[in-house]
Amino acid sequence: MNNKTRHPLVNTLALASLALLLQACTTPPVQPLGADEHKQQLQADQAALRQGVPAIGNTLGLDEAIARALKFNLDRRARQMEEALALRQYDEVGYDRLPRLMAAAGYTTRDSDRIARSTDSITGQPSLANPSIAQDRTHLLTSLTLSWSLLDYGLASYNVEQAGSRLQAAAERRRKATHLLVQEVRVAYWRAASAQKLRGEVRATLGLADEALADSRKAEEERLRSPLDTLRYQRQLTENIRLLESIEQELATARFELAVLVNAPVVQNIALVADELPGAKDPLAVPAAAMEEQALAQNADLREHLQLRRIAAIEARKVVARAYPNLTFSVGQLHDTDNYLVNSSWGEAGVTLSMNLLNLLALPAQKRSAEAAIAVADQRRLAAHAALVAQVHIAREQLAGSRRQFDRADQLWQLDDRILQQTLKREEARAGSKLDRVAAQTTAIISQLRRFQALAQWHAAVSRLQGTLGVDPLPESADDLSLEQLRAQVRQRLLEL
Repeated sequence: MNNKTRHPLVNTLALASLALLLQACTTPPVQPLGADEHKQQLQADQAALRQGVPAIGNTLGLDEAIARALKFNLDRRARQMEEALALRQYDEVGYDRLPRLMAAAGYTTRDSDRIARSTDSITGQPSLANPSIAQDRTHLLTSLTLSWSLLDYGLASYNVEQAGSRLQAAAERRRKATHLLVQEVRVAYWRAASAQKLRGEVRATLGLADEALADSRKAEEERLRSPLDTLRYQRQLTENIRLLESIEQELATARFELAVLVNAPVVQNIALVADELPGAKDPLAVPAAAMEEQALAQNADLREHLQLRRIAAIEARKVVARAYPNLTFSVGQLHDTDNYLVNSSWGEAGVTLSMNLLNLLALPAQKRSAEAAIAVADQRRLAAHAALVAQVHIAREQLAGSRRQFDRADQLWQLDDRILQQTLKREEARAGSKLDRVAAQTTAIISQLRRFQALAQWHAAVSRLQGTLGVDPLPESADDLSLEQLRAQVRQRLLEL
């Protein structure tokens, strides 16, 4: 065959390669997100938000609010997905320890014969025989090879250990997020409960104050009272109106915050059960030393730091292992369609010992880096340890202080409520003014608001102490329980803690 004659398949492959190269160099145009596509995605997201979330009944108690947050809160679902991803990665890494079973097929073609000359091994002179052909122009080589690397197996085992530690760290982060979520729900619940309780009273008092202010301005125009007394009267009314409007503004967003936490529609008006008081059981009856011991054993943040330290220590062992020689075992079966071969199918086995000598040069620097990472992990763990011990005592003081603040706020509210009742009686007897009534109602509303705020702070302090001690809101996973079962367990947990 003429050497200038090209094989048709070679031409085809060359053209295909050129086409792929040109395609790779071409930048596709930017496709903007269309309005219809955006709308469809929003509708799908809106449906996904409420998927599997039962509607709230006539009332919502604190136990059900916590249960709904634990089961349906979107941020907590994201944490659960992170943990599930870590579990899948742990399962995936385990397969790296298996041997490699490689199936390969190689097709080779050329446009001219492979013609070879030979040289006499004794005389060194070219052989007088004609050049010979020892290979087909086109042939297919297939193989099935099983190989196992001792070094890869060791490194994969370390990777499995690290993946297990990352899985445990993800679980601890989920525990920490759960503690924070319960704390947020308890605070938001009582803020929303105060808004529900006081909204009607605030609006009624605002209406009364506006009416009294209008009467005062009319009296000012008719000059029924001295100008100075009238202005002072109007100033006190306006100040009470300002206080009431600030309270109304403060309470306006409370129900929306609670709805987001429990994954309920923000437009839904939820009737809350607002008759729960701080429990009679005193969490501070446990000695501080016992709390320190429990926190050091169960706190999620400290346990996560322990897992991160394990990961750093395993990484240091991996650095040293990479410098070891690699022993590889292989066995395989091959087949070649080349007609010039006498044995077109054959099996082969081998043992290979290899080592990258340049790894020895980088080993000291890599070891120092790994040891520094361990030192950093140790220092962070020690800092978390010291902060945790301090946090135990801080949480105890915050809980004790919040209980005192609630008791004092409750006393003030009862006093202001009694003053309001006396003021109403005086007004009925025509011995008091609308200003006195507005002022007394405003003071009583503020006192009741402060009482609810103190109650919310007490609940926050309890949750903060529980999170510091590593006391989980639930003894079991929320995913395995129905909403009613979860609510019952949360209720029991609230009574125990």
